Amino acid sequence: MSAKEFQRIYRLMPEDFRAELIGGTVYVASPVKRPHATTHPALMSVFFHYAGRTPGLETGDNGTIQLGEESQPQPDLYLRVLPEYGGRSKTTDDEYVAGPPELVAELAYSTRAIDFHAKKSDYATHGVLEYLVVSLREGVVKIFDLQEGTEVPVQADGLLRSRLFPGLWIDEAALLARDAPRLMAALEQGMASSEYREFRDRLAGARKGS
Repeated sequence: MSAKEFQRIYRLMPEDFRAELIGGTVYVASPVKRPHATTHPALMSVFFHYAGRTPGLETGDNGTIQLGEESQPQPDLYLRVLPEYGGRSKTTDDEYVAGPPELVAELAYSTRAIDFHAKKSDYATHGVLEYLVVSLREGVVKIFDLQEGTEVPVQADGLLRSRLFPGLWIDEAALLARDAPRLMAALEQGMASSEYREFRDRLAGARKGS
């Protein structure tokens, strides 16, 4: 199915209907179970705090992303650099994100096969740079560098460090346990690093027309 046809049909569906177009195939969302519903706010809080304190960033929750003629995913979360700060995606006149966010995140439970295969491939094809997947059944969090086609390893201290967004440090065990104090402590540690400060300053100076 094409993106144009997908959008036409989607507009006819009830407001609570959710589907995604991945590589020309339509996937209808399953009911969301408790592990997904309770872990999603924990990861969202990390993204929200990081983006809210870093100039030029935006995070979004379950927003449709217009990636291509056969790709209209609705990821659990995204983190993008706004276009006026040099980001590669844009906001359309009808308030969609068009083009690849720099980082996309999915919580995989009933959708594990899709998230690790069809979506991962589709995101890589359309230029998403980093892909985070919380695999709830296995109890692991994975970050993939989609440019290099490699997985970013968990460090010895149990922290996942985004290569793309310096200072975005995620305590894997704390996220899976929905432990807010530990999650925020890891993020604060990352945002106190010199790498983060350099990244923040670089973004602040990158605003077009500044």
